[in-house]
Amino acid sequence: LAYQMGSTRVLDSTQIVNGNFQFKGDLIYPSLAVLVMDYSGISAQKLSVDSADKFVFYIDKGTINITSPDSAYKAKITGSRINDEYRQLQAINSTASAKTTMLMANALKDTTKDEETRHNEMQANLKVIQAQYHQALKDLVKQYPDSYLSLLTLGTIGGPTPDPDEILGLLDSLSEDVRNTETARILKDELEKLKTISIGAIAPDFEQADTSGHMVRLSSFRGKYVLLDFWASWCQPCREENPNLVKVYNEYKNKNFTIVGVSLDRQDGTFNWLNAIRMDHLTWTQLSDLKFWNNAVAQLYFVQSIPKNFLIDPSGKIIAQDLRGDDLENELAKVLGK
Repeated sequence: LAYQMGSTRVLDSTQIVNGNFQFKGDLIYPSLAVLVMDYSGISAQKLSVDSADKFVFYIDKGTINITSPDSAYKAKITGSRINDEYRQLQAINSTASAKTTMLMANALKDTTKDEETRHNEMQANLKVIQAQYHQALKDLVKQYPDSYLSLLTLGTIGGPTPDPDEILGLLDSLSEDVRNTETARILKDELEKLKTISIGAIAPDFEQADTSGHMVRLSSFRGKYVLLDFWASWCQPCREENPNLVKVYNEYKNKNFTIVGVSLDRQDGTFNWLNAIRMDHLTWTQLSDLKFWNNAVAQLYFVQSIPKNFLIDPSGKIIAQDLRGDDLENELAKVLGK
């Protein structure tokens, strides 16, 4: 039985005797756990977690009863409210995953449209699936305001950089006992930090080297609309989005608009970075400190996945985020005119 208790990873084991087994332990908060069957006695560390007979569930204070006819995989739980809620969460995740898989499979099969059209349509449809998914998660949180699982679910709503005001509102709707947990306090602190890059905030200023080694400051572009674009040569979704950026840049570069690219390439990937700029025809300002995910600007903007972008107005205020496909062109048409 593997689970997390605070910062400590716990790995416990027990023998099955006459078809029965039991684990006992102390917990502060519920924890996601993995029950793995070791049929040959080689020890859990040597088992392949991907292929092993296993069962994922939440352990919580009190007694949890697990029964199965023949395997961990077919286990059923009774007497555990958090696991009833967890089954609902799993169903929500499975629905979103199935929709995404079907969408991508259909996009690959559709040969009647060019690659750019397929990409833009897929991005638009993914946005719809994501919105439905996030709404289902919010409904679950509202359904169980006194559940620790609702608190954990809040950390997934909105993706890597959620709207802090929205999540803080949902956090405030949870019961007092849940809000007073250490997990809730940590989440609230992280959300407060995200306010520095939320829509309406002044984009944090920075300075980083361009492809020639010259230092460039973001505030030097004040007076223009700026798309701050985080990407990397090794990021396939970024490369697929680049034709859209080239299109809107060429259309709006003479209308008080520019793009500033920040690459999360590595020091040993300098050639790949410069080659991608050339191959993808990225003629706007390109910056990087070549420190991969430790890029100073990426950390300043709490970037946890790419592609990621921020649209900044002439006063330096963030007015939109994560504009991809047709969304970017539509937003620029709105603020700059077609």
